[in-house]
Amino acid sequence: MNPILSHFENGVLTLTLNRVEKKNSLTSAMYAELAQALDSAQTDTQTKVVLIQGHETVFSAGNDIADFLQQPAAGEDSPVFRFLRGLALFPKPLIASVCGPAVGIGTTLLLHCDLVYAGDNAAFSMPFVNLGLCPEAGSSLLAVQLMGHQRAAEALLLGEPFLAETALEMGLVSRVLPPTEVNAYAQQQARKMAAKPMSSLLETKRLMKASFTPQVLERIKQEGVVFARMLKEPAAIEAFSAFMEKRKPVFN
Repeated sequence: MNPILSHFENGVLTLTLNRVEKKNSLTSAMYAELAQALDSAQTDTQTKVVLIQGHETVFSAGNDIADFLQQPAAGEDSPVFRFLRGLALFPKPLIASVCGPAVGIGTTLLLHCDLVYAGDNAAFSMPFVNLGLCPEAGSSLLAVQLMGHQRAAEALLLGEPFLAETALEMGLVSRVLPPTEVNAYAQQQARKMAAKPMSSLLETKRLMKASFTPQVLERIKQEGVVFARMLKEPAAIEAFSAFMEKRKPVFN
């Protein structure tokens, strides 16, 4: 079974995370496939909008820990960094449909989306500190810009989940709907947008993001360097060992 489903219709490329039995946790191979899909969509003249969605019970539990420990992100050419750059530089409208848990990258990728629709069962979290790590995907910059310092600090320094209504209040989410309706509504909005002039969509998004994109790319790079260093330090080693052994970590 392909863990990333791709469907194109009416100018909309829909990428569906399809590893529900593993809570749509992302592997290096999935990152590579998503990065390639964004790269192809950027140059494909038929694609006007990209929609990323999961299942109505789960968006993504974040990185697949076992895969991540075997293939940690190494360098700017690794699949995960190619995907992050693809998100940050994607010139066309990018929409996400989120239900259930959205953990780690499951939340931080949303900071790059133009519209995010959530089920009322959605639960967002950026638990990097709990793993002895720092934020990624430019979230240390984008979360502060979007939520303000105190809200971002609560999300990033405590690493606790927050629900759909809070995400709506913060501005992370555009609208909250019943889980069974979210994907269809996001698809409807994507098709509505795809019917508009491509030149207008491109220039409007470019102007909206022009002053922030260089900062975001630089922050993704900075976070990557710190993340790679912290991954080898005692706190992260203890956190991941505890996760694999299904026990609580002990940080001294």
